[in-house]
Amino acid sequence: MTEAETGKRVLLAKPRGYCAGVDRAVQTVEEALKLYGAPIYVRKQIVHNKHVVRTLEAKGAIFVEENEEVPEGATVIFSAHGVAPEVYEQAKERSLKAIDATCPLVTKVHQEAKRFAAEDYDILLIGHEGHEEVIGTAGEAPEHIQLVDGPEDADRITVRDPNKVVWLSQTTLSVDETMETVARLKKRLPMLQSPPSDDICYATSNRQHVVKEIAADCDVVLVVGSRNSSNSVRLVEVALDAGARAGHLVDFAHEIDDAWLAGARTVGLTSGASVPEELVAEVLTHLADRGFTEVEEVVTANERLTFSLPQELKRDMKAAAAARG
Repeated sequence: MTEAETGKRVLLAKPRGYCAGVDRAVQTVEEALKLYGAPIYVRKQIVHNKHVVRTLEAKGAIFVEENEEVPEGATVIFSAHGVAPEVYEQAKERSLKAIDATCPLVTKVHQEAKRFAAEDYDILLIGHEGHEEVIGTAGEAPEHIQLVDGPEDADRITVRDPNKVVWLSQTTLSVDETMETVARLKKRLPMLQSPPSDDICYATSNRQHVVKEIAADCDVVLVVGSRNSSNSVRLVEVALDAGARAGHLVDFAHEIDDAWLAGARTVGLTSGASVPEELVAEVLTHLADRGFTEVEEVVTANERLTFSLPQELKRDMKAAAAARG
């Protein structure tokens, strides 16, 4: 049957999938495996995506929770989410060769935290308790930083000097919810300062923006992403808030329940910032097999940002190339 006969379509969001920080982090592990050989140890999941982690494991990456699990003198890569300063110290004590794959946009928030702490500000870090990025940022200045986990958390905050307080945020939050949290904080702390530039990263904002554009036209929005991926989980919330009748998060096409598609004419499709495009392609095939053959890509931004590989890895790659002569 043709699309005209089925009347079923997919609104495919763009931007979607890999952001510059994820691309850099995954490349870092791949290049390290090529250069140093397996195994390469990675502290925490390099990015929050099941498929990516499994693929890298198959190539020889070993994912660990802490530096203590890495043999002394081995190479360890720190994930895209960033680490607290004490993690570097632990690596030094174990004579580990550390390669830092922290996203540069997360590093920017770390630098802001250090700067405001040095100026003796109270820092209100908006983010999700227990998320690796929040743990890393808070570790830069634990005595100055308080976590604010959502708007309802704003009312319990106490600060030393209401004239010397600033908010920073995790890079992967809902833009709208963060602004709601800031508004709640400002009611109690009118002199609250904002970060020098947006902490929520361009990729998170862009992926949320295009989902808002398509959501109201969708019977269901499917987000490809893992449950521990903050930005992917936020995309489902954003879709529902923006008028989608239903929203679901899936790692793989086979997780899509046909009941979700029953009676649907328009399906929205996007993917989180740590999701490779092949997983989206598999979902499109799955949907086409069920009559959703018309695909309309809705584009709200063109992303061109790229980040270079970590300096310590580039240096070794250069030396190896020179040695090959």
